[in-house]
Amino acid sequence: MFLEMKKSIIMASAVIVAIVVIVAGLSSTIVQNNNTDEIILNDIKQSSDNSEKIMVTTTTNVVTDLVENIGGEHVQVTGLMGSGVDPHLYRPSASDVKKLQDADIVFYNGLDLEGKMGDIFVKIGREGTAVWAVSENIPQESLLSLDDAGHFDPHIWWDAELWMEAAKVVATGLSEYDPENSKTYESNLKEYMTHLEDLHQTSLEKMNSIPQEQRVLVTAHDAFQYFGHAYGLEEMAIQGWSTDSEAGIREIQNLADEITERKIKAVFVETSISPATIEALTAAVQDKGHNVVIGGKLFSDAIGEKGTSKGTYVGAFTHNVETIVNALK
Repeated sequence: MFLEMKKSIIMASAVIVAIVVIVAGLSSTIVQNNNTDEIILNDIKQSSDNSEKIMVTTTTNVVTDLVENIGGEHVQVTGLMGSGVDPHLYRPSASDVKKLQDADIVFYNGLDLEGKMGDIFVKIGREGTAVWAVSENIPQESLLSLDDAGHFDPHIWWDAELWMEAAKVVATGLSEYDPENSKTYESNLKEYMTHLEDLHQTSLEKMNSIPQEQRVLVTAHDAFQYFGHAYGLEEMAIQGWSTDSEAGIREIQNLADEITERKIKAVFVETSISPATIEALTAAVQDKGHNVVIGGKLFSDAIGEKGTSKGTYVGAFTHNVETIVNALK
């Protein structure tokens, strides 16, 4: 009996010691996590180093799709903005900031598209996270100017050739962080560039089927300057490049006059902003005696839902081309 009691005491003591060790470990983690944001970031980096995949955070779903194509199986991508989200008006939440801080690499569009997030990118970059604007290597002469203050149109992805330059930035960023898999990133880049080149050439051919006088793209906001410049369409919009401004009655009436005079057949709504201004425009045109139709919905600041044919850059781009051609031919 004495031996049995002694064994019980020893076993109970072992359990108590194990519990104390576990609790002490947890307490240590909790204290560290509550001290400062910097310690939290260090703890996260240690845990992510043990992960097999690179943890990447992106802004728009256009950039998300790009990184997934180049990174392939080696990346785990968290996108902050989904389909239908307007990046001009997007305000990051506290959880969004944490996702950016938790990342090994951050990729964003740049050129002030994510204007309200610029300071965040600077801060996390200073804290050691690799931060890349996919637009950063595009030559200035290839960018379209918005004003005399030196601002450039950020909607570069609607020119497939410029998006090739963005793809190169992603490949470089991933290769610098993960040199062991750089050959894979270069191979993925080469394959994706082939798809983009095919997309560019096919789009040129399809746009050429539209009668010259009808090659006018009318949309709610000025998101398609690069598209028009690359594929031979005149681009007109009610609002400027950013939706963070309001369209006035005068702008709608002036555009209605031009559509009526030139007998433009169709105008287009966008998936990421309200159709109200385009609906007001069509009503104003019809009041002037010209029948203009809404030619369809175009993807502008975001592509479609992930997992659908329009949830990829190539799929959304193809949809836009086909929608425009069908409405204006």
